[in-house]
Amino acid sequence: MQERQTYLWRIFATGASFTLFGMGGLILGVLVFPAMLLLPGGPARRRARMRGLVQHAFRLFVRFINGIGVISYEFHGSERLGRPGQLIIANHPTLVDVVLIVAFTPAPCCVVKAAMFRNPFTRAVARAAGYVSNSPTDEMIHAAAAALRSGDSLVMFPEGTRTRPGQPLQFARGTASIAVNAAVVLTPVYVHCEPLLLPKFVPWYRVPPRRPHYTLEVGEDIDLAAYRGLQPPRASRLLNDWLLQHFTERLGTPGGYNATLGN
Repeated sequence: MQERQTYLWRIFATGASFTLFGMGGLILGVLVFPAMLLLPGGPARRRARMRGLVQHAFRLFVRFINGIGVISYEFHGSERLGRPGQLIIANHPTLVDVVLIVAFTPAPCCVVKAAMFRNPFTRAVARAAGYVSNSPTDEMIHAAAAALRSGDSLVMFPEGTRTRPGQPLQFARGTASIAVNAAVVLTPVYVHCEPLLLPKFVPWYRVPPRRPHYTLEVGEDIDLAAYRGLQPPRASRLLNDWLLQHFTERLGTPGGYNATLGN
């Protein structure tokens, strides 16, 4: 009986959490960000303020969902995130890993889905923070490289979307191209979630039977020197192949994480 009540509570808490997340994005976009635009400073300073606000809002959200039992988490090495010109790349098993990484990275720029710029709950936030749309690809590469060259730290997910449960990782080559051409430093973050919460193709109300636990680990910086002496197409292809193999081996499963829902 107790287990049943706990499970029903986590369904309710998960739904309430993401309702709160959507409403929070709407409130930030409609009320908070317009007020912040009135503060002194140029476009770069305004973007930095907006990103800092998003980071702190995400940190509060993470504490909230941890506190009410939706998830638990541990994040190793987060103090090495947020360096100027740092490209941060991670695998993407669930929706929540995005929030966790942004919450623990000081005021980062992010490459986000183009749909975020159309969604009424997220479009004002994405625009005000100067995030980069992932489509079209050539514009994304140009904008992401410009952000890194300006000294921003940038969060990207080379898969472009959540990993399909049980399927091998697939990395788009654009991330490697950006790294070779513009990153001061390239830093991987390895994300594990056991059991999975909100993977691709699973509705929000199908929560796992026990509380998901996230483990995020910041890896060693990846040396880009060898790739920068090559012709750009070959450099990005070789780096992309290396990153794909590295993440697959480091995460330990074909799907890049424990690809079960805990059933």
